[in-house]
Amino acid sequence: MGQTTGLAVAPQCLAALGRANDVRLARAQLKRRVRAGGLAAAEVVLTSPWQTRTMSVGDLLMSQRGWGRIRARRLLLSLAVPENKQIGTLTERQRLAIAAVLTARTTTVPTQPARRA
Repeated sequence: MGQTTGLAVAPQCLAALGRANDVRLARAQLKRRVRAGGLAAAEVVLTSPWQTRTMSVGDLLMSQRGWGRIRARRLLLSLAVPENKQIGTLTERQRLAIAAVLTARTTTVPTQPARRA
């Protein structure tokens, strides 16, 4: 009895595993681009590409250079957005707020004052 069910489900399971692997590979590539600076996290939040629809906002923020769990949490807490909220389920207000803060932080990065000898 279990054999016929397993045989009928096997192709569907393999297709699901293949799709999940494609999504993981695409996310890893996207995270590498964000980390390298080739793609802005604010742009990802605004456009919400297919590979990020079920990705958490916290994961995206932490993929940026210099961002860790604490920094991502503080930003999302200030905007009242849960850290594990999926990018695809963000409201327009949340998207715009996150993008605005990320854009403001990247354009107004404070520079270190020159040391006097």
